[in-house]
Amino acid sequence: MHNSELAKLDVLDRQILAKLVEDGKMAYTDIAKQLFVSSGTIHVRMKKMEDLGIVKGSSLNLDYHKLGYDVTAFIGIYLDKSSAYESVTGELSQIPELVSANYTTGTYGLLCKIVCKDTNHLRQVLQDKIQKIEGVQRTETFLSLEEPIHRTVNFLEG
Repeated sequence: MHNSELAKLDVLDRQILAKLVEDGKMAYTDIAKQLFVSSGTIHVRMKKMEDLGIVKGSSLNLDYHKLGYDVTAFIGIYLDKSSAYESVTGELSQIPELVSANYTTGTYGLLCKIVCKDTNHLRQVLQDKIQKIEGVQRTETFLSLEEPIHRTVNFLEG
């Protein structure tokens, strides 16, 4: 968050965000009751934070394992050249197993996270999808054995 957006947040805005980070399904009326303000105030504040780009929609935190996706992997992608970044990310965005991609410094041009049903599915995604993208020079795969920490930054203490 840039300092200009941060300056536009007051204590109430931060308290609202903290409640939603704690429980993303919490109703605005419940947040209002806990913070001793009207639900209309919560709606107005949330709209302001969406307009500022601080709140970018909402999402579910899924347990992929319980849905039959037992393999999580990180794929380091070497690009032929940095100018291939946009076309490669455009192609990657069409792969449903790919859940995140980050443009990075260092060894890889991109570092992606994918979820697959099993190692055969992983091989298929790598060979038939990712490695066939024009601009991808080669890939390096890291299997995740466990994700012991998954959280949102505690911005209230920052």
